[in-house]
Amino acid sequence: MSAAAVTPRGMVWTVLRLHRTALIVWTAFVLACVGYLVWLTEVTAGSVHETLAACPRDGSLCGVGALHSYSGAMGWISTFFYYGFWAVAAWAGGALIGRELESGTARLAWTQHVTPTRWLAVKLTLPALAIVLGGAVFVPVYRWAWAAHRDLMGDGWAFPDVFAARGPAVVAYGLCALAVGTLTALLIRRSLPALGVSVAVMIVLNRSLEARRDFEGRPASDFWTMNLGETGVLLTVAVLATVAAFLVLRRRTD
Repeated sequence: MSAAAVTPRGMVWTVLRLHRTALIVWTAFVLACVGYLVWLTEVTAGSVHETLAACPRDGSLCGVGALHSYSGAMGWISTFFYYGFWAVAAWAGGALIGRELESGTARLAWTQHVTPTRWLAVKLTLPALAIVLGGAVFVPVYRWAWAAHRDLMGDGWAFPDVFAARGPAVVAYGLCALAVGTLTALLIRRSLPALGVSVAVMIVLNRSLEARRDFEGRPASDFWTMNLGETGVLLTVAVLATVAAFLVLRRRTD
């Protein structure tokens, strides 16, 4: 490892070089989702309106296909972004932390005057920033696209993926998955088992939170109360998992 890597700035560049592919994929994914949302809202919606306007007023099914195509595409984008936390958990457990512990490169870094605490802090900070920035771009655009042509979509605000994608909960899921994957990797210290366990833990947590949502009979005005409440739970889990990760690392490196 070069001398530059022993400085905080060197550590940042080292992490960026090691995980540049993941960063590029994440950036391309966010931009693709945002670009498609803009296309749906500004281009596709106009053609759907034209199709509906040309349909006879006889109660036929004319235009149903166009409606389903538009609303389905809008839903799939939220689904991909929402369940992206599975990929974050897998990456954190398998590549970000697990692979370096298993291969011994982490201990090599610690012998180059890089403390384990600093190593883990940099490892977590950069992907956390990427997740937050990606969500800060995606969520406002999705909210705009969702509200732009409500006549072309059903009342699906309570769908799990739409519910999360329209608020900060979708970002909180990513941060929680990052922390859980990191803690799992530090406990197991094997990349593939850590990958599987971290994803499994996030699936269980996600299903538990979804089961606690009572949408039945609740008005759309409850959206923010529910979304922010779920965000708080996820961020609490993320903080606890992060603290636990640092404690595990300290215990194993003292």
